[in-house]
Amino acid sequence: MNKTVSYYTLGCKLNYSETSTISRMFAQAGFQKVDFENGADVYVINTCSVTEHADKKCRKVVQQALKFSPNALIIIVGCYAQLKPEEIVQIPGVDVVLGAAEKFQLLDIIQNFEKRSKPEIHVSEIKQIKHFTDAYSIGDRTRSFLKIQDGCDYHCSFCTIPLARGASRSDTLQNVLQNAKYILAQGVKEIVLTGVNIGDYGKNLSYSFLDLIQKIDELEGDFRVRISSIEPNLLTNTIIDFVAQSRHFMPHFHIPLQSGNNEILARMQRRYKRELYKDRVDYIKSIMPHACIGVDVIVGFPSETEAHFLDTYQFINELDVSYLHVFTYSERDNTKALSIKPVVPFAERKKRNRMLTILSEKKRRYFYEQNLQKTYCVLFEQELEGNHIVGFTENYIKVQMPYDPLMVNELVTVILQGISPEGNVIGEVKDNISVTHSVT
Repeated sequence: MNKTVSYYTLGCKLNYSETSTISRMFAQAGFQKVDFENGADVYVINTCSVTEHADKKCRKVVQQALKFSPNALIIIVGCYAQLKPEEIVQIPGVDVVLGAAEKFQLLDIIQNFEKRSKPEIHVSEIKQIKHFTDAYSIGDRTRSFLKIQDGCDYHCSFCTIPLARGASRSDTLQNVLQNAKYILAQGVKEIVLTGVNIGDYGKNLSYSFLDLIQKIDELEGDFRVRISSIEPNLLTNTIIDFVAQSRHFMPHFHIPLQSGNNEILARMQRRYKRELYKDRVDYIKSIMPHACIGVDVIVGFPSETEAHFLDTYQFINELDVSYLHVFTYSERDNTKALSIKPVVPFAERKKRNRMLTILSEKKRRYFYEQNLQKTYCVLFEQELEGNHIVGFTENYIKVQMPYDPLMVNELVTVILQGISPEGNVIGEVKDNISVTHSVT
């Protein structure tokens, strides 16, 4: 009887693409994938280490896996594994820890998939990792996350990602296109381009991120593409112009801000000032008024005073953006931010997070209201929310409708009618004609 395997992914879209790739490696080796709670022989936990909470969650996932299958082989991969393998092997039940390079050599390294009497660590120095390993998700959800870039040459003072993933490196343009064609051939209707710093794509190669998205846009078929998070200093007006007139790229940008105060941005070692960020937002909205713009922001960074925070709050409040991802600053080992004083009390960090979270909810609702009575194309998801099927418009408005199995993974033209108690937009089917990129 074949061994069973289950997976749990913490963190970003990039991690999901890599877990899916590891899953395919196990499938080719004869393992049977089972649901997490069904008690697998092997558990692969792909970790994040952006915040302290992610580290704690890893411990909890290990405990849950052992509850379902006490004799399971527990394998930990991902950023936390690269950064703190010695800490991870102290978690009861962990058997094998694999670093950034080793996770893709997992089957060769482990071979014997039996419970260990003593945990093993297989982690290379991050400086040794120069090779790009491609990855993409498929079959896990309606959209596919396609990895195009890895690592980062930026050294923001709060961030451990360069320590966990190494220097910036990119897939070849030819291989990205080949993977995209394969994904689309499986019936996937939406691809999300992912990486650590995707605007840096093509660095040290003979092509750029703009070259790549232009080539992807030339592919045939009825599909959509989203750009995941892209740094404001790398999101050029030329890229924005291209998205505005493209066949397949959606009017949706997620642009990290981190702080709306220039003093704090400088201490964070970000590569722009808030004036540049505002210019990007204003330009997007000038040529795509219906575009969705998401913002990452960190609260409670060391030395952030009440005045600094209120400056950020007011700056974001006046920006024409659609939603926020709010992160409470947490101390990370081996980052420059640890030397910045004074430290913001944790209770104050939580208060600032709540304030921006409420602002985000107001921003999202206002954005939704601006789009009511307009016609969009919605790609409906596999997952149900209660009795509703949900999906997203081109500009990332979450739409709900009564469940219809024929709508799953379909592009459906709908009129946005109102906002539901759940905070989604209620859609009404306009007709059965699928469209790819229009708003009226």
